[in-house]
Amino acid sequence: MCWINHMHHHSYTEKYPMSTTHGRTGPVCLVYPVCLVYLVRLIQPDRPNRPNEQDRLLLNASLPLTAPHPSAKFTCMIEPSAPVPESRLLPPRLSWSAISRLIRLQNQTGTWLLMFPTLWSLVLAARGLPPLHLLAIFVTGSFVMRSAGVVLNDLADRSFDRHVTRTLIRPLASGELSPAHALLVLGLFLSLAGMLVLLLDPFTILLSLIALLLAALYPFAKRVIHVPQAILGIAFGWGTIMAWTASRGTLEEPAWCLFAATVCWAIGYDTIYALQDIADDRRIGVKSSALLFGSSTWIAVGTAFGAMLLLLGLAGWLAHIGWAYYAVLMAVGVWCLRQALQLRGTIPAPIAFHMFQQHVGIGAAVLVGALAGFLL
Repeated sequence: MCWINHMHHHSYTEKYPMSTTHGRTGPVCLVYPVCLVYLVRLIQPDRPNRPNEQDRLLLNASLPLTAPHPSAKFTCMIEPSAPVPESRLLPPRLSWSAISRLIRLQNQTGTWLLMFPTLWSLVLAARGLPPLHLLAIFVTGSFVMRSAGVVLNDLADRSFDRHVTRTLIRPLASGELSPAHALLVLGLFLSLAGMLVLLLDPFTILLSLIALLLAALYPFAKRVIHVPQAILGIAFGWGTIMAWTASRGTLEEPAWCLFAATVCWAIGYDTIYALQDIADDRRIGVKSSALLFGSSTWIAVGTAFGAMLLLLGLAGWLAHIGWAYYAVLMAVGVWCLRQALQLRGTIPAPIAFHMFQQHVGIGAAVLVGALAGFLL
């Protein structure tokens, strides 16, 4: 299921009867754990976790030269760019603490940003409160797929993460966990995702395979394209398509509007997020929309948010939603404009992260507006 870390509606005629899961759909969902074989080949083996010669030199360089021997004539003038984490010097060991940090258990911002678009879709598809079983499946699926997504991301980026201050201490980058450990955790979450999609109709099950492909592609996007945030948006937005088909059994125009709105939204908020690492990304050669837009970032982000609001408004119009929805969109638009204007100046990393987190509130506001538009 694509609710990917890093992502709806009812047709207004006859409701599509929910199909029961037949035995023939079982093999389809086996693709989830089987994809691990592909990932093992795709992700190159990690280097040994014991410190190599370069790490030893860095460690020695960070210590004062205090030998009393007369030959100790020189003072070390080399200063490492970042300290080598202590866990890098220990053999990797699977632990709950490391797993919880691997899946970002303490920070669920990504889960919320993945979940809200699917909830928008469920509400518009149902023209009000969606069925409880679909809510349970998509809420749980958002957590499961976001967790699988960040594991995939860390597997693909562990060599980059070692050179970025913010990500240096992540379990894979530091060597606290091995790639084999991460693949084990990934297999668990993909198996859970496969079980969840089995509760949906066959059409949505087939769409979930596209979601899995998008989740696997996103971690490598920053190596190829200058706006990898667009791939994140497509991955997150695919949840709106699946939520719509799960609810109505078919695809209609509002679903595609919500999908496109989610793509624009992700480009906007993830560009803000990327401002935290702009110096490190430039140094190590990672592509990012924050680097691409440069001093025009505030214009690009403002344009992305504006497109998001227009597409959300169009989706509501096609769904014949009430005035309360548009009132909320206007309030969200004012907030997004304020954020875009704030980007005209230099944004410190903590402020960028706080601005990124504020989009959880924006997602919640749109959801409340959609519910109010149908229920008031």
